[in-house]
Amino acid sequence: MKVFSDQSRPVPNRPAVRALVAGSVGNFIEWYEFGVYGYFSTVIAAEFFTPEGTGAAEGLVRTYASFALAFFFRPVGAAVFGRLGDRVGRRPVLILVIALMTGATTLIGVLPTYATVGALAPWLLTFLRVLQGLSAGGEFGGAVALLTEFAPPGRRGLYGAWQSFTVALGLLGGAGVAALLATVLDAGQLAHWGWRSAFLLTLPMGLGALWLRLRLEETPSFRSGTVSGSVSGSVREVPPAREVRAAIVLGVGRVMGWSAAGYTFLVVLPSYLRGTLDASFQQALLATVLANIGFAVTILPAGLLSDRVGRRPVMLTGAVLVVALSVPLLNLLQDDGTSNAVKGAWVFGAGAVVGLMAGPGPAMLAEMFPTSVRYTGLGLAYALSNAVFSGCAGLIITESVGRTGNVDVPAYYAATACAVSALALVKNRTGKVSWSDAGDRADVRDVVRRDRRGGGRAEPRR
Repeated sequence: MKVFSDQSRPVPNRPAVRALVAGSVGNFIEWYEFGVYGYFSTVIAAEFFTPEGTGAAEGLVRTYASFALAFFFRPVGAAVFGRLGDRVGRRPVLILVIALMTGATTLIGVLPTYATVGALAPWLLTFLRVLQGLSAGGEFGGAVALLTEFAPPGRRGLYGAWQSFTVALGLLGGAGVAALLATVLDAGQLAHWGWRSAFLLTLPMGLGALWLRLRLEETPSFRSGTVSGSVSGSVREVPPAREVRAAIVLGVGRVMGWSAAGYTFLVVLPSYLRGTLDASFQQALLATVLANIGFAVTILPAGLLSDRVGRRPVMLTGAVLVVALSVPLLNLLQDDGTSNAVKGAWVFGAGAVVGLMAGPGPAMLAEMFPTSVRYTGLGLAYALSNAVFSGCAGLIITESVGRTGNVDVPAYYAATACAVSALALVKNRTGKVSWSDAGDRADVRDVVRRDRRGGGRAEPRR
């Protein structure tokens, strides 16, 4: 089994910590915005997608369609920015994508609504969502490459987990801002201008992230293969395209459960609770905050644990638990006789289970690809998974519940995706090169030993 461990020398502590902060903060901003869009989906639907004569449900479906469209541009961004990042370096591309994300998100906060400019309003919003999708597609691959390539020996799982941890922080930040605005403003103020302030907050955050990334160094793995402005040598060796494609497909399978369950329980939940179970806006946001806290609590421990026992065992545990617990969770939420405390505990637990997949996930993807294609490969695997299984989650669930009347649809959606992920995690690829098994316990020990003695890329295990 071939494992990619291409750190040629130990990374000094200060650059590693700086990379950890700079890589994480951009991801926080990205997911803060996506969280805010999801939490304010009913308000955005009314302001941009619900002209006179259009029902609220139809407007919400159009809002989720715009949400999904941004996700479908993520693979495009992953391919374009990933290729660029593998050629010119992680640092300049990460600077570019954070500037693009900040600009697009800030502009959403000042967009005219349907009442002001008519049909132009949803088109303008959709265009900015496309720009966000492109930049988000370029963000993940670069941030994970940055974090894992700067990680100290034996700590890729923990450092990569910070990418997922900032997803939780971003979603929590979005939920917190939405809950605060919903508490201090009445419905009219919230619909008129309150939601805009949540998007405008991105500007100072984005400028701070841009400053941090301007002070970054290039990663050791990329620098070690750079000679006279070009990249060459064994680190730069580009593997056959068919093997890269196979690794990307397997990567999609391994993280699709994380994508589907994460968006079902962490983002779509508020609209589901409001539209299907008639919960108040505050109750729905509280449930989401609890789920995201549970998610955040387990991510870093799961990443650290994966450095000791392997990526796949930890992720497989999370996937199996989602399969087993999704339907009971939704049935409990639907039961009026269950106390709010018990419901809150189960929602917290659902988020925690997703964290078991999200913690080791970034390092697992990074270890599936060598430096020469890492930005592109892991970015595409993650973006494709998110485009299909996260971006479409709200649209699929809302439409399916409306058409079938079955309120258990979200549970079936998350459980099915996690079942497929469990199978992909169990699978060992065979052939000339096995890209994907760095999560095995023995492989992790091999990676750590090579890192400590300054070794290069691993030889196939026989």
